[in-house]
Amino acid sequence: MSKKVGLIIPHDYKLLSIAAILEVFETTNKLHNENEKPFEIMTFQSAEQITQKQLFGYEVRSIQDSDVNLDLILIPAFTTDNMSEMIAKNKMFIPWLQKQHRSGAELASFCTGAFLFAASGLLNEKLATTHVDACSAFTKAFPLVKLKSEETLTADGSLYTSGGSTSTFHLLILLVQKYCGNEIAVQIAKIFSIDLNRYKQSYFSTFRPNHLHNDNLVAMLQQKIENQYSTIEKLEEITKDIPASTRNMTRRFKQVTGIPPIEYLQNIRVESSKKYLEQTQLSISEIIEKIGYTDPKAFRKVFYKMVGMKPIEYREKFRVQ
Repeated sequence: MSKKVGLIIPHDYKLLSIAAILEVFETTNKLHNENEKPFEIMTFQSAEQITQKQLFGYEVRSIQDSDVNLDLILIPAFTTDNMSEMIAKNKMFIPWLQKQHRSGAELASFCTGAFLFAASGLLNEKLATTHVDACSAFTKAFPLVKLKSEETLTADGSLYTSGGSTSTFHLLILLVQKYCGNEIAVQIAKIFSIDLNRYKQSYFSTFRPNHLHNDNLVAMLQQKIENQYSTIEKLEEITKDIPASTRNMTRRFKQVTGIPPIEYLQNIRVESSKKYLEQTQLSISEIIEKIGYTDPKAFRKVFYKMVGMKPIEYREKFRVQ
């Protein structure tokens, strides 16, 4: 019997995410005989959203009026960066997701779809991931979720999440494997040219400092770190003229940026080293010296922790020819 799969079409959905999800499930169905299709695909919107009978070739069902019990619900990525506003616009999906899960449905989110998923409370104390550049905001919004920012995907019981970009396909292939077996999953991976050996998304991370706040002292410390990162030996050197205690400053800094000052400094240095690795012929030792590290071992350890590979491996993968 076909599994009933519900794809929600929320406000601010990302078209590319919808397209990827449908393409993989439709292609999987095509690999089977007409009467043996593994997935019955349905699309869902809130009643007030529905303006046409069909979307993407499927009848649009209302979450308020449909009594279908689904086997799997898919939450796509969003186009907006304002996640609190997105959640408010899509709050009507939350009780429906909770109800479907109580009735036995598995749930999967893709990229920033994890924000709406987490807003349901279903991810509390569960493993999850999201787009690598949205992880800081996610942690701040949902501290009870066990975020695994470096992972391409997570599976925790009947709940699944993926990271950004092509991580969507990795989760889709996992779901195909679960419902259709290894042979079909490998065929899908080949059709979409997906590298099944890619496990981490931290390789593609870009540190984006948060400057959109009103804390002048934090902004002052951010500017000092960003301008002097290559010469800083101890953070105390640049905080001594800031009118706040070290403990208070650290607390405020983490509250505003999501990370403590020392980690902020490490991120700035690692981002600088990545640019040198991508764009110059400098040796690893020369780069380490340029970005302010005196201990090569410490740099390599921090780089591997943040990026998920060694500096030499990063250069080989991302070097601009």
